[in-house]
Amino acid sequence: MFDRVCWAVGLLLVAQAASAAPQPRLGVRGAPIISVDGLNFKDLNRSGGLDPYEDWRASPAVRAADLVQRMTLEEKAGVLMHGTLPAPASPMGMGERYDVEGAAALIAERRVNSFISRLSGGGAALAEENNRLQALAEQTRLGVPLTISTDPRNHFQHVAGAGVASGGFSKWPEALGLAAIGDERLTRRFGEVARQEYRAVGFHMALSPQADLATEPRWSRATGTFGEDADLVGRMVRAYVAGFQDGEDGLGPDSVVAVVKHWVGYGAAKEGWDSHSIYGRFASFPGGAFAQHVKPFEGAFQAQAGGVMPTYSILQDLKINGRPVEQVGAGFNKFLLTDLLRGTYGFKGVVVSDWLITNDCPAACRGDWKAGDRPLLGMPWGVEDLSEIGRFAKALDAGVDQFGGTERTDLLVEIVRSGQATEARLEQSARRVLQQKFELGLFEDPYVDPAAAARIVGSAAFQAEAEAAQSRSLVLLENRRATLPLAAGKKVFLRGVSPAAATARGLIAVDSPEAADVAIIRTQAPHQLLHPNYLFGLMQHEGDLDFKDGAPDYEAIKAAAAKVPTIVSVFLDRPAILTNVKDHASALIGDFGASDEALLDVVVGKAKPEGRLPFELPSSMDAVRAQAPDRPHDSAAPLYPFGYALRR
Repeated sequence: MFDRVCWAVGLLLVAQAASAAPQPRLGVRGAPIISVDGLNFKDLNRSGGLDPYEDWRASPAVRAADLVQRMTLEEKAGVLMHGTLPAPASPMGMGERYDVEGAAALIAERRVNSFISRLSGGGAALAEENNRLQALAEQTRLGVPLTISTDPRNHFQHVAGAGVASGGFSKWPEALGLAAIGDERLTRRFGEVARQEYRAVGFHMALSPQADLATEPRWSRATGTFGEDADLVGRMVRAYVAGFQDGEDGLGPDSVVAVVKHWVGYGAAKEGWDSHSIYGRFASFPGGAFAQHVKPFEGAFQAQAGGVMPTYSILQDLKINGRPVEQVGAGFNKFLLTDLLRGTYGFKGVVVSDWLITNDCPAACRGDWKAGDRPLLGMPWGVEDLSEIGRFAKALDAGVDQFGGTERTDLLVEIVRSGQATEARLEQSARRVLQQKFELGLFEDPYVDPAAAARIVGSAAFQAEAEAAQSRSLVLLENRRATLPLAAGKKVFLRGVSPAAATARGLIAVDSPEAADVAIIRTQAPHQLLHPNYLFGLMQHEGDLDFKDGAPDYEAIKAAAAKVPTIVSVFLDRPAILTNVKDHASALIGDFGASDEALLDVVVGKAKPEGRLPFELPSSMDAVRAQAPDRPHDSAAPLYPFGYALRR
């Protein structure tokens, strides 16, 4: 009854607004165009008349309510899936083109219309590929367009399941680098640039930002965060969302939906292990700092983030207001999603589960994965003993709107037909998802111009902004005897640095420290391979953070420093322990994603390093092991505290 009242009210408003409504551009690949009152509309269901969901003069809420009532149960279930667009010979959908036949089956037979894309490539090619799939969606019974999402793809570091290689996109510092600069205007500008690049190729949803606090130094996902300080992270998250969504007034036709993640407490990873893997399924709060992990999400809510993604992690033994939190991953936790997120914080958008939470965790995901195996994974933490259909039912009851990484519409249909959930519950989530499609303007025109995409994606102007941000994000930690800046004509021994980039900045590259005036060495925060039989254990950086004797880069630093002043730049995807590097380095730089050119601009004084540490750098592994995983900047006697920078 409520929905039908909405239709009636909406149609009255349509009649009043028709004369003032501007005619939007209609993108079609086969749907008929009909004219009403001198205006054009797409007849998506080929009915021969104008139905409320096809009428762009109506509000997105009215249109979504009308469309849901026209859907079969199977179609409603399809709206609740957020599948993976397939690519030839890649189970994770990676490559440069889609498996169009496979995608067609998911769109037409499974009725799925939201997908993640992991394709890489230039702007024009991606635009062409996404247009091909939108044309398939237009041919379905109701013509529902696709929402296509992506993990971050404008940065340096990329691990499958967390990011995509930048390819032709403008290449900015990591989120940690934006936090190091600490300028909300720049972070918002980054979001604006990335938004234009995303929409140019047909991406509509960013599976970012991370509002997680990187309070456990060993945790492998720190690089995608804005650091460990709740106030800083909250400001950066708000600016990021505003940039991607084209303001703080909700979604519009130029927006990219920002899905803030991972609700909540992911960064308090027990012993630093990541919850993509079963051995890392717990987050721990011995320091009593859970509220600090919630706080950054408030910035996202202030900017009206369109989506939230729950964490895989189980919040081990946590009590909130004396109430024990159920020991299941957040995607199954009704208190976290319904009571806290929607109740306390009033979140109105779409809750998108993290990927594969409804899958089983077979032997391959329990430590028996081998190189070359298919990545048969599931992250059903806390509900491993439930059936797959039982996990869908529990997540749906908890408050999940869309299920990431799966296309099992048949299981949702079975849940309703068996009485484990009502069809009205599916309709509630379907309306939320569809309303965002209407707000984004996808029903009018989901297609993009490949030629425009070629001009916009990675444009010279955007890349210049990105490279300036790379240099600004560098953190100067040491500069003994005014080693920096280097004067033109200096002879430099290089390790991990392009000789051509050095030559272009007036330096002379030589083959050995003995022949040099100074050495420049790029390295990264140390890590260990501790879980090679787990897919994510193999890919992610885990373990100790200190430089150990025998490690090739550390030996190179010691050897060079024994001959000449040595400049060391360390990529801080995790908070490295630099205690035994500091004394060997005449100049020491913290790097959060910078090209050789951007680094050398700072080395020769062409650009200034403006970054401050977004997390502290501990003094020892003993200090790391002794600190609380949930508390920010709390290790004993840090070598460099949070916010540190040396100004030359």
